[in-house]
Amino acid sequence: MWRLVVLYGLALAALAFLLEWLDYTRSIQHWSFEFYVTCVAVIFVLLGIWIGNRLTARPREGFARNEAAIASLGISAREVEVLEMLSAGHANKVIARHLDISPNTVKTHVARLYEKLEVASRTQAISRARELDILP
Repeated sequence: MWRLVVLYGLALAALAFLLEWLDYTRSIQHWSFEFYVTCVAVIFVLLGIWIGNRLTARPREGFARNEAAIASLGISAREVEVLEMLSAGHANKVIARHLDISPNTVKTHVARLYEKLEVASRTQAISRARELDILP
């Protein structure tokens, strides 16, 4: 933990030094305004990439599907497939085409998943399935 604190402290110190070095009055004498704006933009781009990398969810390693939860809820193998397609963000028609079933059958599977997972929306169903380790 202390290494992380030291690392963040050094990073902040480096950024403070860089901003002082790029002080507006000094840099305007030596470089053009466009260069100063470019340096600030590069700093924000790098900061955005770093924050995005830190906030992006990572897939869990060694995921093992909770078959006991699937059995206890009475979720069929086809409903698990539909749930996986829902978590990928596919629409009912796309799921139907991919699984070679009708869109009405997909609607039925989704409705039954809502009942079994005790949820009211796709987002809640996916979240509940992840809590129960049905989805990675």
